Amino acid sequence: MKINLGNIANRWLFKPTKRSDNPFSTSDKSIYMMLLYIIGVIFMVSSITAAAQNNQSNAMMPLPAKIDLGDGICRIDSSFTIAVKGEASERLYKGASRALRRLTRRTGLFVAQAYVTETDNDPDAKMEIRVNRPGQVVLYENESYQLEIRPDKILLTAETDIGAIRGLETFLQLLSADKSGYFFPVVEITDAPRFPWRGLMIDACRHFMPVDVIKRNLDGMAAVKLNVMHWHLTEDQGFRVESKVYPKLHELGSDGYYYTQAQIKDIIAYAADRGIRVVPEFDLPGHATSWLVAHPELASAPGPYEIERAWGIFNPTFNPTIAETYTFLDNFLREMSQLFPDEYMHIGGDENNGKQWDANPEIQAFMQENEIPDNHTLQSYFNRRLLEILTRYGKKMVGWEEILHPDMPKNIVIQSWRGAESLVEAATMGYQVMLSRGYYIDLIQPTDFHYLNDPVPAEAELSPEQLKLIIGGEATMWAEFVSAETVDSRIWPRTAAIAERFWSPKEVNDINDMYRRLEVISFRLEELGLMHEKNYPMMLRRLTNNQDIEPLKTLVDVLEPVKIYTRNRLREQYSHSPLTRVVDAARPDAKTARIFRQKVAEFLSDGKDNSQLKAELKRWLVKWQENHKLLFPVIETSPVLHEIMPMSQKLAAAAELALQAVTLIENNEKPERLWLDQSIALLAELKKPVAQTELMIVPGVESLLQSLVEN
Repeated sequence: MKINLGNIANRWLFKPTKRSDNPFSTSDKSIYMMLLYIIGVIFMVSSITAAAQNNQSNAMMPLPAKIDLGDGICRIDSSFTIAVKGEASERLYKGASRALRRLTRRTGLFVAQAYVTETDNDPDAKMEIRVNRPGQVVLYENESYQLEIRPDKILLTAETDIGAIRGLETFLQLLSADKSGYFFPVVEITDAPRFPWRGLMIDACRHFMPVDVIKRNLDGMAAVKLNVMHWHLTEDQGFRVESKVYPKLHELGSDGYYYTQAQIKDIIAYAADRGIRVVPEFDLPGHATSWLVAHPELASAPGPYEIERAWGIFNPTFNPTIAETYTFLDNFLREMSQLFPDEYMHIGGDENNGKQWDANPEIQAFMQENEIPDNHTLQSYFNRRLLEILTRYGKKMVGWEEILHPDMPKNIVIQSWRGAESLVEAATMGYQVMLSRGYYIDLIQPTDFHYLNDPVPAEAELSPEQLKLIIGGEATMWAEFVSAETVDSRIWPRTAAIAERFWSPKEVNDINDMYRRLEVISFRLEELGLMHEKNYPMMLRRLTNNQDIEPLKTLVDVLEPVKIYTRNRLREQYSHSPLTRVVDAARPDAKTARIFRQKVAEFLSDGKDNSQLKAELKRWLVKWQENHKLLFPVIETSPVLHEIMPMSQKLAAAAELALQAVTLIENNEKPERLWLDQSIALLAELKKPVAQTELMIVPGVESLLQSLVEN
């Protein structure tokens, strides 16, 4: 079989497209392929519908520690009620009422019970919640629960109301339906978290996140049993908290975007109702530009300073050698300690490049006089002074791993972002530690990468006492490239899988089952107002100027933003740059591309004789091959899409190449050497990003070609 790869490359990658050019000739198509595509669509729709119904009947996340599934079901109807027994709290009544409303919104049942209250406790209620005491929103609080569902009764018991709230989320995840109505499976669940610190860090500095964004993500956190919102509130690009002691901080350092103290109190109360702690971060001594806009006298180099608009590591740093710095921080941290009730306060401490310290003669003289050998030790001196202040106000210090130093006392928490080595080192030294390395969700890595990253490194040689010092982890949502419109799509649904890693037993690690359950959980998170699914078609409509979005969706469904820190290297961006392009609409871990890669792997493993699998692959490839001619007129009339034209051509070229490879493989034909050489050259072009996006079917195409090379 002779195939000319050069023609494919010339057609799609190296030849400018004009409206008059039709890249598809009649000879390129076949009636067989078109019929295959139509039949396949019908089959796919019916398969997806059946799979969705099946998957929703067994989709808990995080998976409980112990599940004993019984026989039978517990049906519910409009007579359903919830009663609370024992030492109930206002938090539990609110939580039970929210659960009841979510249940009725899903089912459409007109239940008579409006709210679950102390006076509305039906002794014959279908569901009964029993707790022993109100919990405290603190580290190490008991969050365990037991859920027993019998055909005639649902019983949720817990030591604390927080544990009961966790159990209510599991209860809601068990709701199922059939043609006769809604029901729950008969089951007994005994559950408790693996780690006590299960967090999500939200950066509200680089791009401000309004109150409604924070609240809907708190609801998402509660749904997957996360219990710490780490709130990054100061940064080079913005100071986001109102200070009544030093009002210039938010007046000059925020561009007018900050949280009032009343809003902060409201959010803290909102989180507490869901059993979630709020830990603020005030980044010191580096990442400090926005502080020093208002108070340049505290800087290590003369001002004036301006709010930073770019991304990176910048020089402005507090002067750790002058008394004024500590007087100022004492007053500020006293105010914040009264505003934020959690016993922990995060002082940042990361990425101080020390350039201002090196260039300041007075700081260098101070270091020499006090026998401080380097900047790391000087920062340790600064941190010890901060720790004295925090301790005075009843707070415990948390910091990024740069604060780890032999001079620091053991009553601080180290947040590891650089890897297992530093985490193990901190635990070995006797520090409490939590992991964020591997949970940086802003880096656009796939869900399974995060899911298989365990807070306890597999190779760690730690004693039982040292293992207890690993208290959990946090997903980190840094905000260089997200807005209020897109942030949910970067947090969810991947963070639900991370939440399972923090809650469920370590042995829960089946990737395929995780993805199955994650799809259902992602759908259910929408009922909380999260925008990770809803905003996607809306952004595509805007990009197409309200034209038909299907051709663009076909392309973007198989794109992902470039990963790690590549985006800013490919095109420098600023805090005011638009976040409305295709790269912003494209989502991490693109489902369609991931499934295609999986199907390719199945085909190459043992599916060459599987006619259904081959038809499915060809159906996708034909669709992608023909998509450019559908998308071209949309791109032509939407200037914002011009930058993505080469990627549309790459999708068509990749699909055509893959179709040829599949044909060779299924016919057991060996390709000519010239074809392989051309295909390798074409593959190199296909791998290159366009408009800061990557074509995620390319690894699957590469696997097909590799199979031909090996055989």
